[in-house]
Amino acid sequence: MTAYDALDAWIEANFDDEVRYLQALVRVPTDTPPGNNAPHAERTAELLAAMGLTAERHPVPAELVRNYGLESLTNLIVRRSYEAGGPLIALNAHGDVVPPGDGWIHDPYGAAIEDGRLFGRAAAVSKSDFATYTFAVRALESLGVPLKGGVELHFTYDEEFGGELGPGWLLKQGLTRPDLLLAAGFSYQVVTAHNGCLQMEVTVHGKMAHAAIPDTGVDALQGAVGILNALYARNVAYRQVTSKVDGIRHPYLNVGRIEGGTNTNVVPGKVVLKLDRRMIPEEDPVVVEQEIRDVIAQAAAAFPGIQVDIKRLLLAHALKPLPGNQPLVEALQRHGAAVFGEPIPTSGTPLYTDVRLYGEYGIPAAIYGAGPRTVLESHAKRADERLELDDLKRATKVVARALFDLLKKA
Repeated sequence: MTAYDALDAWIEANFDDEVRYLQALVRVPTDTPPGNNAPHAERTAELLAAMGLTAERHPVPAELVRNYGLESLTNLIVRRSYEAGGPLIALNAHGDVVPPGDGWIHDPYGAAIEDGRLFGRAAAVSKSDFATYTFAVRALESLGVPLKGGVELHFTYDEEFGGELGPGWLLKQGLTRPDLLLAAGFSYQVVTAHNGCLQMEVTVHGKMAHAAIPDTGVDALQGAVGILNALYARNVAYRQVTSKVDGIRHPYLNVGRIEGGTNTNVVPGKVVLKLDRRMIPEEDPVVVEQEIRDVIAQAAAAFPGIQVDIKRLLLAHALKPLPGNQPLVEALQRHGAAVFGEPIPTSGTPLYTDVRLYGEYGIPAAIYGAGPRTVLESHAKRADERLELDDLKRATKVVARALFDLLKKA
């Protein structure tokens, strides 16, 4: 029996425990907003302790959390140190999720299993990789062979808000500085690049008036419609700007939230738009933000009396492949092909992730974990999010094998 066979056998023998661990994680809600996520971190730490893994609890100061728009946040680090001479590899997954929304057939926090699938919010993104990474490390250590370097599990809780108080805070505080990073993803591809994201809040000010005498007011909604039309018109031009990264096509803009007005018989005095501009890796975020501001200003100028305030909510830089990630990428591809029986390509993704924060510290990274071929298949951020349990098992084997290759003592 090879070491790979032994890893696979341990994962097969303990897979029911891995599934129960994931079910326990899904059953503790982590809707963000509101972002009361410290209880989930506490439950995760308890589950890890029962497996002999000590999780350091790193609560983010309450004032920082409140100012960020969340309620509570504790990040976890599990450190496993081996002999000197090898790399320190961090495995990061986030536990926060968007609220379930409507349309669910299954209880979003029931973690029900049907036809080989586990249903629940965060079943695929990314509590699944709490399980993948935890059991890959346990499988690795079950071999009882000398290893060099170390592994850290980073379980964080603000990816939906940009990651600044998750991995960003851990790195800024000097609590970790790994040599390589593996972060939550999907098991049919190894992702090495992703889009950036600019999110902005645009407040359009007019002047309220009675609907019977609209000329005495300034309609903020009419101004907002003009701004919306100008912003969405940019998507035509963006389709002509293509990325050279496989899996990433072109920039695009979306307005995800609109609110304003006071009543049907009142000329709206204020309307607030929240927009999301995805940036391909080749774009300069400074240029992108200035262009958006210019488009808004020019559109607003066509409506006398309208004033606009613009606030940046998030600027997430794109992830670009960093030198040094090849040993990790190649190990994942090699074992992915062996376990899945098909080539595992590298690609980019139009999403943005916390991985960029590690990249800003010069830490080479890859994205790989349990899940289907696409985000769409997982129902992430939609009703009835689900995970194929076979994908969880196979991804755990791939990660365990890759860790063994990178950490085994020659």
